[in-house]
Amino acid sequence: MNNFLAGLVSWSLLPVALIKGLGVRRISPRLPPPGGRPRGQIGEGPAEIRLLVLGDSSAAGVGAANIEDTLGPQLAARLHEATGKPVSWRNAGANSAIAAQVRDHVIPNIEERDFTHVVLTVGTNDAKNYLSRSRFKQDFGGLLYAAHARWPEAKVYWSPVIDMTNVPALPRSLAFILALRVQIINAMGVQLCRERYGTAVDPLPVEGPEGFASDGFHANAAGYRHWGAHLARFILDAAPAPSSSQRSG
Repeated sequence: MNNFLAGLVSWSLLPVALIKGLGVRRISPRLPPPGGRPRGQIGEGPAEIRLLVLGDSSAAGVGAANIEDTLGPQLAARLHEATGKPVSWRNAGANSAIAAQVRDHVIPNIEERDFTHVVLTVGTNDAKNYLSRSRFKQDFGGLLYAAHARWPEAKVYWSPVIDMTNVPALPRSLAFILALRVQIINAMGVQLCRERYGTAVDPLPVEGPEGFASDGFHANAAGYRHWGAHLARFILDAAPAPSSSQRSG
């Protein structure tokens, strides 16, 4: 289905989405982010890779019981294993945040300016809140510009929204409707990343319900580990190859 038709169909089904969404919210547990300092380092010595995971509740690690099991340290561990370099990480996320809220309320409160890699986890709430294509263009486009302005030397990656039909908490009808909204959000996000200093990775493939937390919506430790490994492949593929002098040395 093309994006224009996806928009028409999803808007016509808005009453169904509202009713089904309220039902899911009523029965789903609301999980907090894990305790502990949302920053750390993998490996000894000064960090050569300095990672920021920035976005919504997934960036905060909601769904994991321990901070070590969240996306930031899981991705840092994969990068350290592959490169041997010390990797520092920081999680900076807000529950239920849309792109505009991350831009306006999360970024201004991050003091560090020396990140080498920034991973954005936004779009899910924009899709389920039925933000229009033009509104997401404005909000996510502004977020990309804000991230580049604050960390101009960092490589910025965006992890698009997963396929909603694979989310256990969602009834089939609601998953179908939200998948249409995700299609619109992801298409615009990929376009904006091409234009505004970002790289859109492939959407995370969902391998089964075992990667979800008890709410059936957020990732659990296994899900974040899978997500970290997925992101690491793209970040490592984008890393420059060592020069001949480095190889011979």
